[in-house]
Amino acid sequence: MTIVVAALIEREGRILICRRREDQAHAGKWEFPGGKVEAGETPGDALQRELEEELGIDGVEAERLVEYEFAYPGKDPLRLVFFRVAAYRGGIDGSQFAAVSWERPEELPSYDFLAGDEQIVRDLASGRYSG
Repeated sequence: MTIVVAALIEREGRILICRRREDQAHAGKWEFPGGKVEAGETPGDALQRELEEELGIDGVEAERLVEYEFAYPGKDPLRLVFFRVAAYRGGIDGSQFAAVSWERPEELPSYDFLAGDEQIVRDLASGRYSG
């Protein structure tokens, strides 16, 4: 099963969300930064690598928050693993995305997220993982 990691990077009560470019699959959809775990990697290793590649940050301090399975129509299921990122080094470089935004959890449902992220978006908006 393919494992995908995603970062919930928090700052001043807001979470970083990223919009996919037009040349990417699911163009224009919002997501949390992250990506697929490669052979030989742990989910934590993949999170570190993906955040360095996508946002230019390193030294990520993260805790596994929740995981669940999701299948897009006609595709094999994915295991989505979400991490809460408490700290990192460097400034966020959003140039790999069409846009980035820091949003309050309750505002997240107003964005057009990837279908696989909709469950965590609802949970965040409801305050399930606050604190």
